[in-house]
Amino acid sequence: MSEDRVDITQLPTDELLELMHDDLYDGYADEVVAQVNELLSRGLGPLEIMNKGLVAAMDIVGIDFRDGILFVPEVLMAAKAMKAGMAVLRPLLVETGAPKVGTMVIGTVKGDIHDIGKNLVAMMMEGAGFEIVDLGINTSADEFIAAIREHNADILGMSALLTTTMPYMKVVIQALKDEGLRDDVIVLVGGAPLNEAFAEDIEADAYCKDAAVAVETAKKLMALRQKQ
Repeated sequence: MSEDRVDITQLPTDELLELMHDDLYDGYADEVVAQVNELLSRGLGPLEIMNKGLVAAMDIVGIDFRDGILFVPEVLMAAKAMKAGMAVLRPLLVETGAPKVGTMVIGTVKGDIHDIGKNLVAMMMEGAGFEIVDLGINTSADEFIAAIREHNADILGMSALLTTTMPYMKVVIQALKDEGLRDDVIVLVGGAPLNEAFAEDIEADAYCKDAAVAVETAKKLMALRQKQ
């Protein structure tokens, strides 16, 4: 691990950020936390550390995951290191009123208890600067709608791993329409049995085949929405 070899207090800031990228990529949570604290002690703002350190590193993780260089266990390790760094920064970001990219409500739909894919998406989205409201597994339409209202969410992410639970996504989208919320929320869906045709059929905004695609799609659709 890097800090056995390197005295981080002696590193120039740009090299320390590079080291953070490497250590986050390798899933070294304790090192990332130490580097975040060192950068704070140098007077860097929490938003700058998040963007230039944690988010920049998770972007590299996302690209390598998409390209098949990294696999789920390694991405989960990297995301864990990112979360450890974010735990230090989050209260400081709240104090400074730092802008969020957006808020996402995410959950595995009713009847389904699979959550590895959902957890990965939640972690990668958080790594990209989104605020995440994770409703867990077996989530009903009412729970999704209550969370969207409470947190004024920009994005709803739904996951299903069973062909028997996939149709419930359409129930949730219909509930959004009934509540007059459909136009206010970007709906992203994912899970092994899904495809683009299914997403189109249930009138979701996009199907995301994995966490890296979910982040890219969310950023793209948020940017389009902000231009309107």
